[in-house]
Amino acid sequence: MPSAQNTEPPYRVILGEIRSRIVSGELRPGDRVPSIRAIAQRWGVAIATATKVTAALREEGLVEAHVGSGTVVSPQSGRPRTPAAQRSASAGRPAEAPDQDALRVRMLRAAVEVADADGLQALTMRRLASRLDLGPMSLYRYFTGKDELLIQMADLVFGDLVLPEGGPPGWRAKLELAAREQWRLCRRHLWLAQVVSFTRPVLAPNMMAHTEWTLRALDGLDLPMDVRLQETLTLHALVVTIGLSKADEVQAERSTGLTLNRWSESQRSRRRELLATGRFPLLATFSEDTAPDLDVLFEYGLARHLDGFAALIDAHERSAAETVRPRAWPALGIGRGPGAGSGGGPPAGG
Repeated sequence: MPSAQNTEPPYRVILGEIRSRIVSGELRPGDRVPSIRAIAQRWGVAIATATKVTAALREEGLVEAHVGSGTVVSPQSGRPRTPAAQRSASAGRPAEAPDQDALRVRMLRAAVEVADADGLQALTMRRLASRLDLGPMSLYRYFTGKDELLIQMADLVFGDLVLPEGGPPGWRAKLELAAREQWRLCRRHLWLAQVVSFTRPVLAPNMMAHTEWTLRALDGLDLPMDVRLQETLTLHALVVTIGLSKADEVQAERSTGLTLNRWSESQRSRRRELLATGRFPLLATFSEDTAPDLDVLFEYGLARHLDGFAALIDAHERSAAETVRPRAWPALGIGRGPGAGSGGGPPAGG
């Protein structure tokens, strides 16, 4: 899916400039980097923005604070070889240059393992480099920063999910398959839903392949391509929305130490107090032990969404059969037939 052209936030522009000076060797280990005040003055930004830049550099393992020296380039950023390479050389064998693509994939797999285990907040360039026993600087040969790392991680795990060529018969079965496989992927990698963007999509081949597959699932329905795209995005939005809820719950359990059941028990007194007022008679009919099952919620949302889409298709087909010159999706304002673009509610039966 094409990527939107975006204006970089000021802090990322500044971060990129300082990072590039470190990566290029212009700033060497031990050299001072611009202070927070110097950043604010030089780039004309607020102190808060300058502070964010310095914090990001520190998180990536590129700089560290030294008493009396200010913020300097980290010595660890310049480690030239891994211990494995050193052992190979010391054994009298020349160190072989690793396959670059294989090394990049190994980095991504390690990043996915960290994010799966501890969440995105725990994934930093410094921690990833330490896990791989590399200097943080070596990561920037493959990723310009954490944002690009996350995109490539998402594309990697989407590549692990291979949809069958052609898929099952019928558009509905195909869309159900795509949605359920993506839901399993979001459950396996809880961070994934936080990385996907609908307003600023990225050029990630494996993710684009899933979009292409879903668009092709609607072949033969005589739908305009923009409607097929809207349906593809809406279906994926359903998966991502519930995926975010799943990720939020896991994060809440990590931060509070309370499971969902224990949290629900802690709310029991307040819940009974509110329901006893009589203001919520319908909510009062539910068991206190009722807790949302996100798998059930996903299946319900998927079924109702596809029911509505089927009704819209049926209405379009009836309209096409009843008119000499069919109107193409009048309710969506698409096409040139009578009434197109007039707005209004959904078509009959929608």
